[in-house]
Amino acid sequence: MKLENISAVVTGAASGLGHATAVALAAKGVQVVGLDLNIDEAPVVDGITYVATDVTDEAQVRNAVTAATELAPLGVVVNCAGIGPSARILGRKGIHDLALYAKIVQVNLVGTFTVLAVASEAMAANEPDEFGQRGVVVNTASIAAYDGQVGQAAYSSSKGGVVGLTLPAARDLAQYGIRVNTIAPGIVETPMLATVSDEFRAGLAAGVPFPQRLARPEEFAQLAIFLAEHDYMNGEVVRMDGALRMAPR
Repeated sequence: MKLENISAVVTGAASGLGHATAVALAAKGVQVVGLDLNIDEAPVVDGITYVATDVTDEAQVRNAVTAATELAPLGVVVNCAGIGPSARILGRKGIHDLALYAKIVQVNLVGTFTVLAVASEAMAANEPDEFGQRGVVVNTASIAAYDGQVGQAAYSSSKGGVVGLTLPAARDLAQYGIRVNTIAPGIVETPMLATVSDEFRAGLAAGVPFPQRLARPEEFAQLAIFLAEHDYMNGEVVRMDGALRMAPR
């Protein structure tokens, strides 16, 4: 897909993976609508319009998608919004908080599906390009979908759902000329790691075969743009992890 004269929706755009992706798309001339729960401190960037959005709320998602289509035809969606609290299934205080489990799945999986579904409806109304293509969606899973660690039952479940969604979504939307791919990142240097010590980060990096460092948000953005621009990438889940396979803990 050519990233020309189109708009994009990026969730989780106020920081981390989503912000890096929104910036990269805007740098290519795409009119980006960035969705996040809290946009008060979102960095001001030319080409990015922020809309406060709960990705699990259909009405709010529709409002954000409409904001994008008013700028230009919606051609790209990148789902980065997510949460990752950890808890063991059975611990000293009893079983995993069931409401917390449901919330993680609701945000990470149901939120991803809600944005994908609402955005695909808007994309389906686009004029197709010469190859019949109308849009592309890039979702975010995690290597935890495959290598979930102790305490990641809820997070791994939600991200495993995103992996499982990828192929049927691509098949469902093929008739409309909409591609769907997913990135499964490893350990990325995001604000979630900002509170840990340098020694702890170094320990995480040491476990990565090569390159022996944490991934950068800009590398995620680069891959998301590659998947958007490569017309034959469809229904794929791409690990971005430096060949890391997570240990049990």
